[in-house]
Amino acid sequence: MSTVNANPVVKLQLSLLDFDIEKWRHHITDCERLGIRFHSLAELGDNEANRKRMYELNKECSADIPGRGSFYSYEEYCVQRFDVNSFLASGVILAVQGDVWVGMASVSHRPGADYAFNEMTGVVRSHRRLGIATSAKAISLQFAKSLGVSSIRTVHAAANLVAIAMNRRLGYTDLPKENAW
Repeated sequence: MSTVNANPVVKLQLSLLDFDIEKWRHHITDCERLGIRFHSLAELGDNEANRKRMYELNKECSADIPGRGSFYSYEEYCVQRFDVNSFLASGVILAVQGDVWVGMASVSHRPGADYAFNEMTGVVRSHRRLGIATSAKAISLQFAKSLGVSSIRTVHAAANLVAIAMNRRLGYTDLPKENAW
């Protein structure tokens, strides 16, 4: 466990070399039976309206993160998420039911790095415990694998036990301290 800004965090990584989305296909199929479809932001259109929808979804999903504090303004969010060279619209996987965005999993990649990074994975309260987060995350991992990187990393507040447990089920392990970023 590490500390960032005096808040303990857990840094995790997953080798993508052996990642097989088929192990998680049943979660995706279960979601599809409920009318939930998975699309990338690139597929839906990486435009201002959809970026605002993504911001609102991320804000809502982040509200329950232990110790999160206040969420960014839209302008701050754009600088942190969209206006960086690691942003990939194809790496933002959105769970959509009808016209409603109900979940997301986002992957970024810094050019030249041999790993991708999991940004936010979250689901709105009304749709939790349906396998949406696991499904979206598995799809995002498949995307990360397509980048040709060997691993993916993520970081969580140590108190975010649900997210840490989900990642561990997917095969994430603690990032060795010598690999800290």
